[in-house]
Amino acid sequence: MKTERLDEHKRKEKLEELLRDVNGLLNPAELKAAASFKQNKYPVVMITGCARSGTTLLLQWLAGTGAFCYPTNMLSRFYGAPHIGAKIQLMLTKHDFNKEIFDFQEEVPFHSNLGKTRGALAPNEFWYFWRRFFHYGDIQYLNKEDLRSVDSQLFLSELAAIEAVFDKPLAMKAMIINWNIPFLLSIMDKALVIFMKRRPFYNIQSMLEARMKYYGDIKPWYSFKPPEYADLKDRDPFEQVAGQVYHTNLAVEEAMKGIEDSRRLEISYEAFCAHPEQVFHRIADKLSQQGYTIGIPYMGPKHFKNTDSVRMSHEDCKKIKAAYKNFSGDEISI
Repeated sequence: MKTERLDEHKRKEKLEELLRDVNGLLNPAELKAAASFKQNKYPVVMITGCARSGTTLLLQWLAGTGAFCYPTNMLSRFYGAPHIGAKIQLMLTKHDFNKEIFDFQEEVPFHSNLGKTRGALAPNEFWYFWRRFFHYGDIQYLNKEDLRSVDSQLFLSELAAIEAVFDKPLAMKAMIINWNIPFLLSIMDKALVIFMKRRPFYNIQSMLEARMKYYGDIKPWYSFKPPEYADLKDRDPFEQVAGQVYHTNLAVEEAMKGIEDSRRLEISYEAFCAHPEQVFHRIADKLSQQGYTIGIPYMGPKHFKNTDSVRMSHEDCKKIKAAYKNFSGDEISI
């Protein structure tokens, strides 16, 4: 079975080595600087849910509102020293007199390639940062014993330090923590968990397409692995992805039930595309319940293109429906 990423998605070893060196050099200074921060002043907005559910568009949109700070492609290079990286970013962008150094594009474009964006100031998934603290193995779940090894205070200090540079609430992807959401909220004073959910058929279709785009093959696994991976890995690709979507959404749904109302928000991809301004006001309301007021009006798009369209053959559509029913017991519509 072909498991190698296509060339455009492969890691560049020279870059990886350089990033390790730079972050290793900066980390001691980062630890000293971050020690003065304990918790975020504002609620941290964390986007959870399944891959290919619209989470990248949601983060791009949040970034574009101007109401939030967020991990950028530039900041991601400083995953081991994000406070220092944030200051460097601010220095090179907001305080680049007469564009002497770079001509950065500050407007956030609403396009991406499998979650990846282009441009120094475009949103980044920031997974390298998360993995500094949450040492996942083959699946993205840590038991209680594993969670004891998480340096919670340093994690919180780093988030607070990023926020302090920009003086805005921090918004970021957090799907890597889908299966440990209760732990995350147990250590954070102020947070809003957003659960992005897409109609199952289109989520599954998009995940299957992502496999082809990433590997050139429908068989290799794409994106995060739920605890049920052992049961899924030997099934056919349609059942693998249907199970992945079903179990991921179920895990987040169960976690959301235990979260107080002011700290959780479920958004459907379809409703978001149709009425983003309504979503903005729903988010603003949740943040206000935690003592933070968004002080700017909504100036973003009136709607986004909904990409829910059937792109697979009739036979493959039948396979998707049958596979999802095996897990949920429910018929899904197109």
